[in-house]
Formats: sequence, structure tokens, C-alpha cells
Amino acid sequence: MGVEENTQWEDLRREARKLEGDLDVKLSSYSKLGSMLSHGGEIAAEGSWKSMEMEIEALLEKLQDVNDAMSRCVAGTTSTMSVSQKLARHRDILHEYTQEFRRTRGHINSAREHVELLSSVRNDISEFKSDGASSSLMSSLLRERGAIHGNLAQLEDVINQAQVTKSTLAQQRMTFTEISSRMSVIADKLPMVRSLLGLIKRKKSKDTIILSLVIAACTIFLIVYWLYK
Repeated sequence: MGVEENTQWEDLRREARKLEGDLDVKLSSYSKLGSMLSHGGEIAAEGSWKSMEMEIEALLEKLQDVNDAMSRCVAGTTSTMSVSQKLARHRDILHEYTQEFRRTRGHINSAREHVELLSSVRNDISEFKSDGASSSLMSSLLRERGAIHGNLAQLEDVINQAQVTKSTLAQQRMTFTEISSRMSVIADKLPMVRSLLGLIKRKKSKDTIILSLVIAACTIFLIVYWLYK
């Protein structure tokens, strides 16, 4: 980089650093305004915050122009690694400030809309009070609230009853399952029981026949013995 280019580069860097310092101060004040609004503070005068916003936008545009000029200055010469790194750092700072400004502006706009909405609601309430309708409105709101709570209580009762019914049905299902299982076991065992009863009955019949034959034989023997005595 030649002497002339180096002088131009240093002048542009000084201007960039000055703009970055001014932006840092402005963005800090702008962020404080956004924080104040987010915590319920009053809306600043329209011209005040709007003027601050326009100043920050103008500084960002100037810093962008200076960065572009530094890029052209470096592009026309053989720059060193140090110069390229410094240029990249200035670009990063511009990007960070731009993102911070957009983020804070979004927060401020949201906070302003919220405050304006609350102000509108307060005005509506004041109008109702001045018209003597606040009492009826409050009574209506209380009735609606009571109705909602009553419906919620009924809904909870229905849910509790449904849970109890579900539990009862589950117990009955388990009982029926056990009974069905026992019936299946008994049904499986019935053929065996019938077969056992048949065997006992047949054995009893045999024992009866044998006993009858023994009694008959003994009787005949006694008769024959008595006749031949």
C-alpha cells in the first residue's frame, strides 16, 4: 500500500472509529429507552425517540459509506493481512450495531403498542365510569366469571366420575377375566372328573357283585352244612 493510499486508509479508519463511538453512545441511550418502555414506563415524546431513531439510521448509513470507501481503498492496492483483518473487524462492528438497532427498535415498537393498548383500555374504563355503566359492566364480568368457575367445577366433577367409572369397569373386567379363566380350567377338568366317577362307579358295582356272590356262597354253605348235620 502506497503512502497516499495509506494516508487515505488511516483517515477513513479514524472516521469509522468516530462513527462507531457515536453509534455506541446513541444505541446505549436507545436501549435504555426500550428498557424503560418494556418495564411500563411512559412513552417518550414522539419527536424525541423518533429523532434518536433517525440519528442512529443516519450514523449507520455514514458508517456503511466509510466501510465501502475503505474496501475500495484496499481493493486498489496489495493489502497486508493486518489491513484485511482491520477491515473485517469494522464490517463486523457495523453488522453488530445494525442488528442491535433493529432488535431494539422492534422491542420499542412492541412496547409502544402495548402501552397504547393499555391507555386505550383505561380510557374506555373511564368513559364507562363517567357514563355510570362501570357497575353493570363489573357485575356482568363477575357473573361471567362465576359461570365459568361453575362450569369448570362441574367439568371436574364429570371427569372425577368418569375416572371412578373407568376404575370400576377395569376391576369388573379383571373379575370377569378371572372367572372366565377358572371356568375354562373347570371345563378342562370335567372330562377327567367324569372319567374318575365312572371308574369309581364301575369298581363299586364289581365290589357289590363280589360281595353278593360271597354272601350267596356263605348262605349255600350254611344251608348244606345244616342239612347234612
